[in-house]
Amino acid sequence: MWRLRRAAVACEVCQSLVKHSSGVKGSIPLQKLHLVSRSIYHSHHPTIKLQRPQLRMSLQQFSSLTNLPLRKSKISPMKYGYQPRRNFWPARLAARLLKLRYLILGSAVGGGYTAKKTFDQWKDMIPDLSDYKWIVPDIVWEIDEYIDLEKLRKALPDSEDLAKLAPDFDKIVESLSLLKDFFTTGHKLVSEVIGASDLLLLLGSSGETAFRATEHGSENDKHYRKVSDKEKIDQLQEELLHTQLKYQRILERLEKENKELRKIVLQKDDKGIHHRKLKKSLIDMYSEVLDVLSDYDASYNTQDHLPRVVVVGDQSAGKTSVLEMIAQARIFPRGSGEMMTRSPVKVTLSEGPHHVALFKDSSREFDLTKEEDLAALRHEIELRMRKNVKEGCTVSPETISLNVKGPGLQRMVLVDLPGVINTVTAGMAPDTKETIFSISKAYMQNPNAIILCIQDGSVDAERSIVTDLVSQMDPHGRRTIFVLTKVDLAEKNVASPSRIQQIIEGKLFPMKALGYFAVVTGKGNSSESIEAIREYEEEFFQNSKLLKTSMLKAHQVTTRNLSLAVSDCFWKMVRESVEQQADSFKATRFNLETEWKNNYPRLRELDRNELFEKAKNEILDEVISLSQVTPKHWEEILQQSLWERVSTHVIENIYLPAAQTMNSGTFNTTVDIKLKQWTDKQLPNKAVEVAWETLQEEFSRFMTEPKGKEHDDIFDKLKEAVKEESIKRHKWNDFAEDSLRVIQHNALEDRSISDKQQWDAAIYFMEEALQARLKDTEDAIENMIGPDWKKRWLYWKNRTQEQGIHNETKNELEKMLKCNEEHPAYLASDEITTVRKNLESRGVEVDPSLIKDTWHQVYRRHFLKTALNHCNLCRRGFYYYQRHFVDSELECNDVVLFWRIQRMLAITANTLRQQLTNTEVRRLEKNVKEVLEDFAEDSEKKVKLLTGKRVQLAEDLKKVREIQEKLDAFIEALHQEK
Repeated sequence: MWRLRRAAVACEVCQSLVKHSSGVKGSIPLQKLHLVSRSIYHSHHPTIKLQRPQLRMSLQQFSSLTNLPLRKSKISPMKYGYQPRRNFWPARLAARLLKLRYLILGSAVGGGYTAKKTFDQWKDMIPDLSDYKWIVPDIVWEIDEYIDLEKLRKALPDSEDLAKLAPDFDKIVESLSLLKDFFTTGHKLVSEVIGASDLLLLLGSSGETAFRATEHGSENDKHYRKVSDKEKIDQLQEELLHTQLKYQRILERLEKENKELRKIVLQKDDKGIHHRKLKKSLIDMYSEVLDVLSDYDASYNTQDHLPRVVVVGDQSAGKTSVLEMIAQARIFPRGSGEMMTRSPVKVTLSEGPHHVALFKDSSREFDLTKEEDLAALRHEIELRMRKNVKEGCTVSPETISLNVKGPGLQRMVLVDLPGVINTVTAGMAPDTKETIFSISKAYMQNPNAIILCIQDGSVDAERSIVTDLVSQMDPHGRRTIFVLTKVDLAEKNVASPSRIQQIIEGKLFPMKALGYFAVVTGKGNSSESIEAIREYEEEFFQNSKLLKTSMLKAHQVTTRNLSLAVSDCFWKMVRESVEQQADSFKATRFNLETEWKNNYPRLRELDRNELFEKAKNEILDEVISLSQVTPKHWEEILQQSLWERVSTHVIENIYLPAAQTMNSGTFNTTVDIKLKQWTDKQLPNKAVEVAWETLQEEFSRFMTEPKGKEHDDIFDKLKEAVKEESIKRHKWNDFAEDSLRVIQHNALEDRSISDKQQWDAAIYFMEEALQARLKDTEDAIENMIGPDWKKRWLYWKNRTQEQGIHNETKNELEKMLKCNEEHPAYLASDEITTVRKNLESRGVEVDPSLIKDTWHQVYRRHFLKTALNHCNLCRRGFYYYQRHFVDSELECNDVVLFWRIQRMLAITANTLRQQLTNTEVRRLEKNVKEVLEDFAEDSEKKVKLLTGKRVQLAEDLKKVREIQEKLDAFIEALHQEK
């Protein structure tokens, strides 16, 4: 009975052993059990015939051992029929248990395969760098000819790192030694079998992890576990995190070495080692398209749907810091809590051998590895922002275009926008908030723009403004990337870390996003370098609970991963939309060309710059025409203009006072004194003014006179502006007055009239001057006394009361002159009283001042008429003049005075003409060229002066053609890269 009982127990053990085999599912036929099991139990089964079993082992069901060449056991032949097993079953059981060496060997092989597969999985986690082959020039693929790659081989994981991933063979050997001692102690059979089965389960646990083929485990295994499942999971997560960080550092080291190699290669290309023409990079070509579009489509209408990365966020949320981390340089102005970004800044990131930055409209390169250049760049950006902001505003929609090149930079175009504010503070314009919203919406409403939404993690999420704005522009989150900054502060300040996870997962905001990232932008010190911030960021996430507790995933942290994700999204959007945009511009070009042919079929399509060049040539030709004016024409207009300017002074201040003297000596003395004073103080300056005005008039005449059919009125505003600006800048030579003063003084000192012709010319000149002055006097008297009786009868005009008083006073004063034609120029007080009383006797009340004013005009007319009569008498006085008027009652000193004035005018005109033709015309031409050059550089001035539908249509045509050509070239290069 005890034998049957022990056999039953052994059979149950074998059955349990078979059930726990990882490769066997379901029940196994009895014929497939081992010989030992059949011999123990089934020999007494009544329904089974005894026969020689086939040599099959249950271990062959394991997937890891099916291909191993198992050694066949030598079994002694058996006789059929019943035979007692008393003397053989212990040895057979021992032989069965000795088969465990195969299990040990299989577990070792399986552990090694597990280590290899784990290493392959970690290797697959490293990003595939094959997509970045376009960055590497052709020379890199031949780098082994120039650079020893031994250091790259050493950077790979060594055998010691791989050995750590293999199973602990010391524990396996220890288990084997325990098993050996266990067999020598002579334990009972059942305990031996149970221990063997437990050992089998323990050794198969590593295979279960590697192959996931065993889904069942013994409940007795829980009894031997030294650590709980939770602790084991935490330990595995920590090991996985350390492994990821380790390979992340290895990858960064390789990328850093790759940067150095690429820098060396690019520098060699710059030095001319490889004589091949370098093409423009894709990102540079794309940036040029955006620059042309920004000029053509400043209002961002529906025509500009090309992708760019739009960086938006609340004020002081860390937008600029994130952008600087992506650009790997502190390039933007910084301030403590104040608004620093006052206008959009378009940053084009591209790869190059040197880390430099330059503006679109400047050739200066800023070396971003030098602190002084960084400070100069930040200062220049701040100056450009303040220049763009108009008076009375806080922000401006005008874009600053900046290119940043450097080794390892991700290629993309980013636009940093002013931070969204909730309240307008002191010093800001009242419409600042609305202006920022309108600028942000203008960029974000582009359906192909990638929105990089920056949220400050150190403040409450409910205080965010930008998330609502982004959700309005992109409600489905198909082109939005959410970035949580200052995560280090958030982890310290937030009581519940799960809140950060909810923010990253987008559960606290109404907006949706394509991806969520968490970054650290430094410790808040503005003097931190990019490298220090990056090290601090990596150290923080390495020790952060957010990663250890799986609240954040490894690919969601660090600005490096963010940069890679944004770049991939940017280029994906570019490839999807650029051809559609090219087609839309083709349609626009066709419409514009059709409109031009219909409206201006005989004119060339000249844009604003080409029209300006054409107008410039016309203006310069007209300036050259000044040198073709004849000397006679210059002298005539100069002499006439100068006399018109000085005639009043000559008649009123020189001739009339001198003519009141009683004899010729006093007359000549008075004339000489007054001419000397006039020459020293006023005459040279008046002459230069007249010459400058004459030059202006002639220049204006050439500029404004029509050219017939060739005249284009589109240039009129430009010519007028050039003329005014040139005249404003032109100044006559300062030494001209001094030399002119000497010449005029010498001319006025000469009193010798050489011939009768000059005498007659002087008389003629005097008569003209006096007649002109008499006419002016007659007009003044007529205005004073009103219309005479003829005009009153013919034109129905009447005198006013004041004019009637002046008329009565004039009549009374004329009676006085008739009585004394040699009356002096001034009335005596008793004469004024007499005139007033005579008028009062006729009922006319007058004031003494009215009598004096009327007397001045009446006596002036009387004097001029007397002078003209004397001038006629002097026509025959040249003979007496030659005799110095000796023994003659006729004195013609006034004729000599006018001859001196006439000669001075002729000499002055000749001198001014020489200065004009030899100096001033050339200086004016130089000024015109300078003005044209200044206008050529001033785009706003050209837009203001060259206007009209024709100009705008030509401008649109040029821009659309340029955009289409650049887009076609970009698309072709994009296809070639694919």
